[in-house]
Amino acid sequence: MDLLNLKIKLVEECKKQQLEMVSNLKNTINEAQQSANEYGPPKDRYDSFRMQLLRKKDMFSQQLEKALNELYALDKIDLKKEIKKIGFGSVIITPEQKIFIAIGLGKILLENDLYLAVSVNVPLAKPFLDKSKGDIVEFNGKKIEIVETF
Repeated sequence: MDLLNLKIKLVEECKKQQLEMVSNLKNTINEAQQSANEYGPPKDRYDSFRMQLLRKKDMFSQQLEKALNELYALDKIDLKKEIKKIGFGSVIITPEQKIFIAIGLGKILLENDLYLAVSVNVPLAKPFLDKSKGDIVEFNGKKIEIVETF
């Protein structure tokens, strides 16, 4: 399979998972707001239950904002050009695993292959940054060869 087509499919799968997360968060926010509305106005100025419901909604709103920013970041990946140096949007193939440096989604199964979608800020991604095919990096005292990158 063409490597760029594989990368396109990988990005599409990440977007699909991220959109699902956004949808779930929106539903949770609506439920939290509805619970607060059904509870009614505060019983007194120390009504902690209503405040707890509203804090829950605010927490999920922050998570929604982060999820939307990550979805936007996926749109920034250039799927038309081949990448020589590893960075955001790179797929790395080592003898032991396949890593997609984009957003932290964890394991992604694509065409019977398991990819690890990680953020550029996690410790696993850092040794690979600015490296290229054939380089050897060290992670947790273990040497890892970069077999392919695109």
